[in-house]
Amino acid sequence: MNLDAMSKAELTALISENAGNSRNSEIFEYARKIRYKHYGDKVYLRGLIEFTNYCKNDCYYCGIRRSNDKIRRYRLSADEILLSCGTGYGLGFRTFVLQGGEDGYYTDDKMAEIIGRIKEKYPDCALTLSLGERSRESYQRFRDAGADRYLLRHETANSEHYSQLHPPTQTLKSRMECLYTLKELGFQVGAGFMVGSPYQTNESLAEDLLFLKDLQPHMVGIGPFIPHHQTPFARMERGPLHLTLLMVALVRILLPKALIPATTALGTIHPQGREMGLKSGANVIMPNLSPVAVRQDYALYDNKISTGKEAAECLDALEKSVSSAGFRLDFSRGDHPDN
Repeated sequence: MNLDAMSKAELTALISENAGNSRNSEIFEYARKIRYKHYGDKVYLRGLIEFTNYCKNDCYYCGIRRSNDKIRRYRLSADEILLSCGTGYGLGFRTFVLQGGEDGYYTDDKMAEIIGRIKEKYPDCALTLSLGERSRESYQRFRDAGADRYLLRHETANSEHYSQLHPPTQTLKSRMECLYTLKELGFQVGAGFMVGSPYQTNESLAEDLLFLKDLQPHMVGIGPFIPHHQTPFARMERGPLHLTLLMVALVRILLPKALIPATTALGTIHPQGREMGLKSGANVIMPNLSPVAVRQDYALYDNKISTGKEAAECLDALEKSVSSAGFRLDFSRGDHPDN
């Protein structure tokens, strides 16, 4: 199956033919073979620290959007972030992910200091940032301070669809420019998209694949759209499980070496969602290292799981879950093989 050679029309047809066919296992089997070829049965761990739920943006799908005045906002101090890293390090994590809304409180100076402190204390660990759109100068500061990776989901590669998900102040052009800039600066870069978001079509999903083929990111985050009750999309239907798994499998086939998380969102819409994600080609899990007191406040969507197997403190349960799916946890940095 050579997705590289397929046109948008051919990719659209492939997605359409398989979107609702849960009995078609050929694509999933092929994705698993590619995954085993490059990663064997390893599932890499990333310790997720959600350090701020303030955001200047007003994305129509997101629970921490600026206009939501009904959630409790929080920011972690540098010491609290370091404490979360320390907890993770003690549990065996060797990759930390600092994720937050686009919060201007964390200036370049503040972030450079936080990055520097983490890398000084844990030099054997990889540090991933997920802070949204910033200037090239900001990204350079973060890289110089020691950040290794950057996650910035593009959400959709269709400009019209992007405008249906975001206010006019946010543009797909700006998002894509940031992703290419991050690659130029030497980050291991992660893109990604929601599946089943409002107004999405199979044709726009095909455009996502074509964009990823061009960008060649090191990481791709794919999860189902899940509505949040305090957003304009509160009454929209969530993304379908099978279609999400299909897109995970197709991205694995298109980008054989990509690092692909089995997302918390998958685990939210189905009790075995993350295990299904691993069986579809994913090879990363990101347990939560955030302080327990704030986990419920980082609510991008409704009913997000925040205790149990997704929590870093429950590694035994997570290990059994991953093992039951036929895989094993790997506590190394888990870099992309080309880096």
